[in-house]
Amino acid sequence: MITRAAELVRQVGESTLAIAGVRVGTEEPVHSITPLAGDVEIRRYGTRIAAETMVAAGEEEARNAGFRLLAGYIFGGNHRKTKIAMTAPVSQLPTQSQAIAMTVPVVQTSSPDQGWVIRFFMPSKWTMDTLPTPNDERVQLVEVPPETVAVLRFTGDRGPATVAARTDELLQVLREYGFETTGTPAAWFYDPPWTLPFRRRNEIAVPVSAD
Repeated sequence: MITRAAELVRQVGESTLAIAGVRVGTEEPVHSITPLAGDVEIRRYGTRIAAETMVAAGEEEARNAGFRLLAGYIFGGNHRKTKIAMTAPVSQLPTQSQAIAMTVPVVQTSSPDQGWVIRFFMPSKWTMDTLPTPNDERVQLVEVPPETVAVLRFTGDRGPATVAARTDELLQVLREYGFETTGTPAAWFYDPPWTLPFRRRNEIAVPVSAD
């Protein structure tokens, strides 16, 4: 009983802090950073493990539905009923991944035949061998290979129009600096919906050549 009460107090405390964008003890994948211009930087990530699901729906609807599915897995919806710590960011990208030409703007759209991939990155202590199997077959565990990404950080609104505009902004910077993209832009979100907009941490990330 005492343990449950303490856990409830902890959860309430963390939720309250999240309103102001304070992420207590939330692990992020290890990476190195090289500043590029303004709010744009180049990051290098090693191999990561993610729980992911594909949702065929509109951008925001897919994000919400995917979050619920993945949250179910880490909150005990697995064969061992094991709870897994929440990490950041939550990643969203179109399922039709392909290299993006640098000469045109990119607008993220969705359709039932396209869908979106939503990912939770797993805490670094877990491996593919030690992670519990999801109960829901729509949730898959995948190994994400090392990659170099260009990242644009922003706050406030994170709706489809804003994500598309920020994506175009990032690609414009990369064109100016002569970077070659090697994959599809993804939207990364670090805070829950109830975080004050001006305190939210949102990012657009696109793979680039490591050379």
